[in-house]
Amino acid sequence: MEAKNHTEVSEFLLLGLSEVPSLQPLLFGLFLSMYLVTVLGNLLIVLAIISDAHLHTPMYFFLSNLSFVDICFTSTTVPKMLVNLHTHGKDISYMGCLTQVYFFMIFAGLDNFLLTVMAYDRFVAICHPLHYTVIMNPRLCALLVLMSWFIIFWVALVHLLLITRLTFSVGTEIPHFFCDLTQLLKVASSDTFINNIYLYVSTVLLGVFPVTGILYSYSKIVSSLKRVSSTAGKNKAFSTCGSHLCVVSLYYGTSLVEYLSYAVTPTSQSSAIASVMYTVVTPMLNPFIYSLRNKDVKAALRRLLAASCL
Repeated sequence: MEAKNHTEVSEFLLLGLSEVPSLQPLLFGLFLSMYLVTVLGNLLIVLAIISDAHLHTPMYFFLSNLSFVDICFTSTTVPKMLVNLHTHGKDISYMGCLTQVYFFMIFAGLDNFLLTVMAYDRFVAICHPLHYTVIMNPRLCALLVLMSWFIIFWVALVHLLLITRLTFSVGTEIPHFFCDLTQLLKVASSDTFINNIYLYVSTVLLGVFPVTGILYSYSKIVSSLKRVSSTAGKNKAFSTCGSHLCVVSLYYGTSLVEYLSYAVTPTSQSSAIASVMYTVVTPMLNPFIYSLRNKDVKAALRRLLAASCL
């Protein structure tokens, strides 16, 4: 097939999760339900935290940011997939594809950073309780979030600029339900050596440092709790970390499942199915994890729903 310059390519074709016509209505209903639950659940968490003065603390400030990012994260990929399932189409415009790649990288990276910042917050709260309010002051909390946005904004922008240098064949098919960066590089007609080098470097830096930060924080927390003689004190400390640990395990666990599924059965369809776990399922479960395991959040949600019914 003749290679064309990227400026001449008007659209790509997203192959989706399945090409079986009879499955399209079922997939549409399933993902629409999951998307609505994700948006509603995370929106309720954000509104509950904003409206309740008891939750105006660093931990819940970061949680509200995480919930907002999760809404944006799932909204980057799912709506376009729903449109294609409903219309039985596969097309996505060239600019639409690049936009999806860009914002997907931003919100995936922000999830990474926010989970790390939340681990640091728990480390300070448990290991340095007397200095917690001084260390985790509003200025530092805002700075940590802004730094996360700043770093991932530029990392994603460089990825985007490198993609615009590539050429693609007319009618290029992307074997995924959204424009995934790795899949896009595989179907490019031109040399992607620089793109791959930058992808590996940024993945290592943005993956290793956050994971290392989380592991370091929890190693210090466990070490600190060993010196606590009170069982009630240990249980209270673990309860404040439980929800965060569940979300971290879910986020990195589903990412690992995707990597292993592709490594064991290196097919594009297996990769796409595994991607559903961290792009759709994880953002949907986060509100349930934090609301079911946290008495303060449950109380705030009850007050919010009661006020809305008046």
